[in-house]
Amino acid sequence: MGIPDIIIAVDGYSSTGKSTFAKLVAREFGFTYLDSGAMYRGVTLFALENGMIGADGAIDTEKLLPAMAGLDLHFGADGLQMGERCIEKEIRTLEVSSHVSPVSAIAPVRTWVDERLHAFSAAGRVIMDGRDIGTTVFPNAELKIFMVADAQVRARRRYDEMVAKGETPTLEDVMKNLQERDYIDSHRETSPLRQAEDAFVMDNTHMTLHEEVVWVLGVIQGKFGLLEAPALSC
Repeated sequence: MGIPDIIIAVDGYSSTGKSTFAKLVAREFGFTYLDSGAMYRGVTLFALENGMIGADGAIDTEKLLPAMAGLDLHFGADGLQMGERCIEKEIRTLEVSSHVSPVSAIAPVRTWVDERLHAFSAAGRVIMDGRDIGTTVFPNAELKIFMVADAQVRARRRYDEMVAKGETPTLEDVMKNLQERDYIDSHRETSPLRQAEDAFVMDNTHMTLHEEVVWVLGVIQGKFGLLEAPALSC
């Protein structure tokens, strides 16, 4: 018996590896992967490139919100695109990371992103990661996972990822950014980051990717009463 056509919602704190985990699950079980965080990063990049975020971090919503009506963000073969331009590299910079939480806290921005995420997932059999997927975007998702990890481990993961891309951050700056994002994401007025009551918690501080996939397969088997599981390639 195969994995049923369900929606899997993956939420959690910054740099817990949500995207990596969701992409791997999508590959292993034939799901469509949608990165909600990339959408918010795309809006943030758009605002930065068009002078809608000041040097003091203030967001000019009077310019940003109307301009979003013509903003084309969608997922292509190589990741998020703004029109015909792939922006995967640009949206992963520390500059974008430093502004994405305040931008994503704006209620009309969240509504704009949610509408597009629902459209992208209309066909079903989707795994999506973010901050409020299981609580706001897809509260009726058949499977919800909330990912956590030690803060020091999360900072090191993010630091190593950025260095591998040729950036030169300090570990202290990365840790500060994670702490700021955690606070903003957990305390924003609209759709704050929180664990859904029916979510399964995964602490992957000391887990390998293979162990994460084995873990979620066990959860799926138990929740949906599957007697047989597909073979894993990872």
